[in-house]
Amino acid sequence: MKKSFGLCAALLSATLMLSPSASAFDPLTAAGVFTRLAAAPELSNPSVALIDVSTGETVFESNAYSQRKPASTMKLLAAVATLKYLEPSQVFATSVSLGTVPDSLVINGEFDPWISMDHRTAVKMNRTSFLRLAFNSLSAAKKNSGGSVKKLKVYYNDLYSNEVATFKAFYKKRGVTTNFIKVSEEKALSLSAEEIVYSTSPTVKEIMNWFLLWSDNVVSERMARLSSKAAGNEFNDKGVAITFKTLLRDLEIDPSNIVIKDASGLSRENKVTARVMAQLLYRVHRDPLLATLIEGLPVGGESGTLRSRYIETAPDAVGLVKAKTGTLTGTVSLAGYVQSGDREYAFVVIADKIRRTNAASDRARKTLDRYLAKIATPLFESTVDSATVVTDLQTL
Repeated sequence: MKKSFGLCAALLSATLMLSPSASAFDPLTAAGVFTRLAAAPELSNPSVALIDVSTGETVFESNAYSQRKPASTMKLLAAVATLKYLEPSQVFATSVSLGTVPDSLVINGEFDPWISMDHRTAVKMNRTSFLRLAFNSLSAAKKNSGGSVKKLKVYYNDLYSNEVATFKAFYKKRGVTTNFIKVSEEKALSLSAEEIVYSTSPTVKEIMNWFLLWSDNVVSERMARLSSKAAGNEFNDKGVAITFKTLLRDLEIDPSNIVIKDASGLSRENKVTARVMAQLLYRVHRDPLLATLIEGLPVGGESGTLRSRYIETAPDAVGLVKAKTGTLTGTVSLAGYVQSGDREYAFVVIADKIRRTNAASDRARKTLDRYLAKIATPLFESTVDSATVVTDLQTL
């Protein structure tokens, strides 16, 4: 009997030894990998930070307090503000109606960030297009006036300025002179007669997932402004900057060393530090509400702006990196999370001193991905079925 138990134990031990260790990439090992990453010539002295999200321990930093251009990793701040100040299930509605005043239209909006100015894009992505709103409203106005219209009064509220300008241009091109009059929502409703078009957006959460997944600059800017408005600040870049910095303070992160010029990361005047962004990712991971942001991040080799990465350069890391990408001329950045066995790390790498060529950017991305792959490993579970073991023991 003792011999049988010994044989079973040996088999069990051997089976477990064949399984990769779930804790192979401990903080010391991860720090060693990131030390080499920070020194990689392809990344040209980047700003780097690595935090173990299970403990909050800063595992590695290099130039972590240096102000750098974040590119589209700035959208992480826009996403956090979206979840903090807007209701995740909220939708935005836009209606166009004939007016009670002769030859008039009423556009009652809610600053819907989802309306697309490009009709083909809208059709492809099942979004409401500006063309649909403009064409249907003009057709209804003509029909209501007996077949033609030369002048229109358009009462509106809560539209973006570029939407108003595009409406004007659309009508002018078709021989209609317009007078756009901004009114309150209550006034708009009182002036509305028959509804022509009604459109609603996806939920706030779905819109946030979209701009994170595909790095949509316009949508992220609009969502950040809506968040700023909900937070009681101005509906512009200045308000967004105040909102972002207030948000960081509320999360006990010092925002004094960052500069915010927009919410999308397009401005080269934006300045953040890897330290601030890594702390933000750590706090996002800990907060049940904010952690839903992680679901919207691109996944290496699988989705969004990371769908084509890792597949050839680091196939073992496919599915293990969830991160926001960033690209400007001379800048490659990546910020998110990497699964490393039984640990998960929040990381930020901002390489904004590389050569301003596509080849240099491509080399930087591939280098970054290869180094992340060195600590990326799935969370392995025991490959031994306990019920099978019991059966084997009984058999023996």
